[in-house]
Parts: sequence; C-alpha cells; structure tokens
Amino acid sequence: MAEQRQLRFGAILTGVGTSQNDWLHPEIPGDASVDIDWYRKQAQRAEAAKFDLVFIVDSPYITPDSAPHYLNRLEPLTLLSAVAGATSKIGLVATLTTSYTEPFNVARQFASLDLISSGRAGWNVVTTGLEGAAGNFGREEHIDHTDRYRRAREHLQVVQGLWDTYEDDAFPRDKQSRTFLDTQRQHRLDHHGEFFSVTGPLNIARSRQGQPVIFQAGISESGRDLAANFAEGIFAGVDNFEDAQAYYQDVKKRAAAAGRNPDHVVILPGITPIIADTDEQARQIERDLHGELDLGKALVQLGRPFNYHDFSQYPLDEPFPELGDLGSNGYRGHAEHIKNTSREQGLTLRQAALRFATRYSNFVGSPQTVANEIERWFVEGAVDGFNLRISAPSEFALFVDKVLPILRERGLFRSEYTHDTLRGHLGLPVPTNRHSKKAVEIEKRLASSALEGA
Repeated sequence: MAEQRQLRFGAILTGVGTSQNDWLHPEIPGDASVDIDWYRKQAQRAEAAKFDLVFIVDSPYITPDSAPHYLNRLEPLTLLSAVAGATSKIGLVATLTTSYTEPFNVARQFASLDLISSGRAGWNVVTTGLEGAAGNFGREEHIDHTDRYRRAREHLQVVQGLWDTYEDDAFPRDKQSRTFLDTQRQHRLDHHGEFFSVTGPLNIARSRQGQPVIFQAGISESGRDLAANFAEGIFAGVDNFEDAQAYYQDVKKRAAAAGRNPDHVVILPGITPIIADTDEQARQIERDLHGELDLGKALVQLGRPFNYHDFSQYPLDEPFPELGDLGSNGYRGHAEHIKNTSREQGLTLRQAALRFATRYSNFVGSPQTVANEIERWFVEGAVDGFNLRISAPSEFALFVDKVLPILRERGLFRSEYTHDTLRGHLGLPVPTNRHSKKAVEIEKRLASSALEGA
C-alpha cells in the first residue's frame, strides 16, 4: 500500500522583519536580526513542531529605505552553522547568490555546513535582482538577466561537480597501513566554461545526505527552467490558488521533460497565515495590519523589485503607471507579477503599493478555515507544502498549537521525525557520486563484454 503523501513545512526566520512594521511588535527584540540566540530559539521551536527546515533570506545590497531586517542582519551560512549546534533534526537552508560568488568557495562553505549539521544543509540559489549589488563587487554594471541565469546554471554544475570530489569510501584512515586517502577515489574537476575555470579537487568530503539540497525561487521563464533542471525544493511565491496550481503543474512538467522525477521537486511557496478564534476576528486583524501601513514606505517597498524605482513621482489615485520593460533586469518575475496583477485588476498606484507592501494572505481565518485551505492547496495539486514567515512567537504558536493538530488528525503531517537529514525529511534520494556511478557502469560494460567473448 502506497504511503500517504505528507505536507512539508519550512520556517522563514527574518528577525525584525522584511516588512516595514514587523519590528514594532512587542514580542520581537529590536536586535533580533543580529541575535543568534533569537535564531536558535526560533529554530528549536520549529524543530519541536517537526518542521522540515528553517530558511534564511539574503541579498547583497541595501538602501537607507530598505526594510529593517535587510539593514542589519547576520550572514546566513555563519548563522546556520551556529544554529546547527542547537538543533539535531531540522534542515538548514541558506540563501547565496551565484552572480557575485565563486563556485569553489560556495561548494566548500555549503559542504562544511552539511558536515557540521550531519546532513541537514540546503542552498537557496539566487541570481540577485538588485542592480546596486554590482557596485559592491567591483562591477560597473549589473549582470544582464539572461547572463545571470546562464552563469547560475554553470555555477551550479561546477559546485555539484566539486561536491563529488571524493567517493564515499575515499578515506580508509587506516593507521596500520598508514593510508589516510585512497588517491584513486579523489577526482579533479578540470572545468573550463563560459564563466568559470575551476580545477579542483575540493578539500572536503560528502556528508551523509550526499550533497546539500538545492532550492530556488524563480518565477520568470529563466527561473522556471533553472528550477526544472536543478532545484529539489522551490520557494516561489504566488498570490492565489489558480496561479499556484498553474505554476506547480508547469514546473513539474518541465522537470519531467528534463528527465527528472517530478516528485523530487518539492514546491513550498511562502505564506503568512493570520489565525484567530473566528474568521471575522482574523479578517479584522488583517484590516488592522493594512490600516497601519505607512504609504511612503509602502511605495519604497513596491519599488524594490524594480531596482528601487521611485514610485513617489506618480499620482497615487490614477492607474498603476505603464513601466515598459522596467524591472526586466531586476527581480523580473516579481516585477512582471506586480505589473500584470495591477493591470488585470485595475489597481491604482495607491492600491498596488498597499497590496504588495503587505503580505497578502490566502490563509486568514479560524484554525479550521486555515487548515481547510492548506489541505485544499495540497490535495488539489497547487503545492507540496508551505514556507511560513516567522515573526512573533505567539503567532507561530497559533499555527503550531491550533492548525497543525488538525492537519495531523487528517494524516497530512508528521507527529515525529522519521529521518534526520534534510533529504530524508523531503523524501529526496541521496545522489549517487558521479565517479562511483561511472565506475559501476564501466564494470557492467566489462562484464557484458566478457560474457559476449565467452
């Protein structure tokens, strides 16, 4: 009998928050984004709830008007290395760009986190949409969108090749024979491509899960193709059930066309549920949150996917402005989504700013209502689970204490961990080392030739 499909849950830890007012909540310390104890406690809470992973966002460029969390925060890999020692099961996923990093360093950093955590590391691969990042890395201009994705593809191929430097039995560590390394099982990469030349070998072995899990969050055409070919987890956000279902089906089809098992691509969009005793109470909380917004800051936040375009120059109560191809070299998928939604729904600039500056949620209501909606998205093929934005502990507790028990009663979410690696949690296979696989194939060919000769 086939095992029942299970929801997957991640927790997005953003300290003082990526929206303008999150940090004002009385439960959120003003220094949460640089307080490692805050992160450890949130990760421990998520682990106690049997979540699959915690996720750390990142970007390499800020302005004075950036949201509070962006202004002062810990570097993700350093942060998660510290969190690893305070947890034992939950996955640890860090964001790192391919646009302004070198594959050898990235391979070594994530392999280190994977060993430190005993096989719980994941890499959220991004290409950096903010043009201002170029100035932080010695470039006059930001890398073109198409080039960024070609670079990302090659970057990933190099990193994964480096992760296979050592076959799993490369280190006998036999003191009697004085054999530390079986040199036949160490492999150089010798990659020479369009963007990178990397010889290798990498100076660190694979973990129990083989390689860190690859995550991605693109919704543009280039992003979807990258995801279909490489991603094992996808964090892409969508506004409504119909769009989520279409995105889910599209990416799964692309993965199958790329020769991959679609079940090994786990789609977990980000959500911010609003939960109260009744649906009306939850809707009132939502209305109150919208009413507290500062319109000036909302306009700044609206401009971020368009490389911090200044929207204050346009009339607030006229239709959302025509922007041409603005945003095409930034966060293209998000920028196009804002333009298309504003046009299709006839939003004014004011309405668009308030809509996209808040975390629009399809999961607002009583615990029963939120659980029902989560089940609908899951059962009807729109998601494999969700990434929850974690801010105030009391809000997370509402989800854990009120919604998760309903999902567990329905057999949709685990009560205990059955694995202790991130791949195990997500139902992903351990990738075979390419050199071990090649050796097996050679042995099979030799055996076949010998039989034919006989």
